[in-house]
Amino acid sequence: MLLIPCPWCGPRDEIEFRYGGEANLSYPTEPDALSDEEWADYLFMRENPRGWWVERWMHAAGCRRWFDLTRNTATNEIRASSRADDAAAEEPG
Repeated sequence: MLLIPCPWCGPRDEIEFRYGGEANLSYPTEPDALSDEEWADYLFMRENPRGWWVERWMHAAGCRRWFDLTRNTATNEIRASSRADDAAAEEPG
């Protein structure tokens, strides 16, 4: 089990959290102009790296806030967490 550090509540068991996927994705600027294939790419096609990665998590059983977590996908080691609205999230690598 992971011990995930919520930026507001502190470290908690992973069961309290919901995974939100890849962090730092931008919503399309003109969504009506996208084809079905482009929408499918935006919604479903994500990176799946081995190593350090910035993810979005939500503390569902706590403060219910979203935050960014830098985690190694191979070892589950956690390097940093930051509020989703902060620019403080570490870049992977």
